[in-house]
Amino acid sequence: MKENIIQLSIPTPFAVGDVHAYVLKGEAVTLVDCGPMTEEAEHAFVTQLKEHRLSIDDIDQVVLTHHHADHVGLLNLMKLHVRVIGHQLNEPYISQDPVFKQRQVDFMIPFFQQLGVPLRQNECEKMVKQSYTYSCTSHVDEIIKEGDRLSGHEHFFVMETPGHAQSHLSFLDERTGNFIGGDLLLTTISSNPLMEAPYEGEERQKSLLQYKASLNRLLRLPIKTIYPGHGQLITSHHELIEERFKKQEKRANTMYQLLKQKEMTAFHLCRKLFPVMYEEALFLTMSETVGQLDVLLEAGQIEEMPKDGIVYYRAN
Repeated sequence: MKENIIQLSIPTPFAVGDVHAYVLKGEAVTLVDCGPMTEEAEHAFVTQLKEHRLSIDDIDQVVLTHHHADHVGLLNLMKLHVRVIGHQLNEPYISQDPVFKQRQVDFMIPFFQQLGVPLRQNECEKMVKQSYTYSCTSHVDEIIKEGDRLSGHEHFFVMETPGHAQSHLSFLDERTGNFIGGDLLLTTISSNPLMEAPYEGEERQKSLLQYKASLNRLLRLPIKTIYPGHGQLITSHHELIEERFKKQEKRANTMYQLLKQKEMTAFHLCRKLFPVMYEEALFLTMSETVGQLDVLLEAGQIEEMPKDGIVYYRAN
């Protein structure tokens, strides 16, 4: 029996605009993602459920594509019986673990200093705090990973698709070619591969390299329609992915040309690439810059030059 995917469009306080949550009605009534914790989002969420003759009481489980606030905040509305399902890396974020929050700050301060960022007092603390503003306080009840099947919807295959977030999962319905992709591929914007604090004893994950690998996986899958976290449904994912790759290649080449002229820090490059945006969106723009530097380093096109605790980059 064909399973309908009900799309709910929920407003967010972010520039990306509405976030999409999806309702699956099979052996269980499943909500995939749920929107940020704001009054406006709550009203839209409840109203749209009613339009489909549903209420919060009908939801059996919530599946998370990833831990970002615009996708998890409304977990705070869920009833006690509702199971939260997702990648294990969601847990410290959605539970707002204070030890983990401090680890994020402790990672960011020396890392940003190494990148040449002139940090203002408590700037990293503010960035971490801001990332939780519209989030929830919840827990993961069931951990899923690559190769699993969604409970109550066994035809959905679970894929780990890191890059935009280390916790990012996507779900492929192998019968229909429907693909619930979170923020992996969007029509309106290119998803930003975000830096994340590594776990103890691990190195920082190279988010943009992961993201490109995740997109490459999509090219090999029998996908017909992508149901994204934002924007329109995607029916021509090959063309869109090629467009994303070209844009990334162009940005990497711009950085390489700048580094052929002189050695620079990551922060200096960030200011060149995002002369207006970098002040208001330091974390996002630095994430993009570091991601491109990881790509150029991996390709052997540039090298690192540590000097007095700051890393400079130069073209080979």
